Amino acid sequence: MNTSLAMSIGVLARQTGCTVPTIRYYEEIGLLPAGPRTEAGRRVYEQSAVRRLTFIRRCRDFGFSIEQVRELVGLVDQPDRPCAEVRDAAARHLTQLREKLAELQALERGMVALVQSCDTACAGGKAVDCVVLEDLGAAGSTASMTAVRSSGCCG
Repeated sequence: MNTSLAMSIGVLARQTGCTVPTIRYYEEIGLLPAGPRTEAGRRVYEQSAVRRLTFIRRCRDFGFSIEQVRELVGLVDQPDRPCAEVRDAAARHLTQLREKLAELQALERGMVALVQSCDTACAGGKAVDCVVLEDLGAAGSTASMTAVRSSGCCG
């Protein structure tokens, strides 16, 4: 290893926007190869670690799970595999994101209904009489939560 190009874990963290504990975690679970140790026992990293960690971080920024990142890292490490495999992994993730978005939109509709019910029924009164608190404490019999439950959230 060219030690003039080697960097400490702290420098690696600053260059990639990751925390030191996150870098150690990625090493522990095998997403990032551990850097070699100096004679003093400190890990050092090369530019390849910056590229790998940046890739992992971007995957996580897009909401890929650790297992999905592992799959994508495997594709990076085997560059002769078909691009369609990468596209398929991204398409599966897109489907999952759309499902989550639908759940969040249903949750939003439920919250809108709660707020509107308060506006029309009890706004300005005492908290003890608030329909929002009543609805949140109910066992699911109110219409405002029907949209959320039917979307699969907590179902």
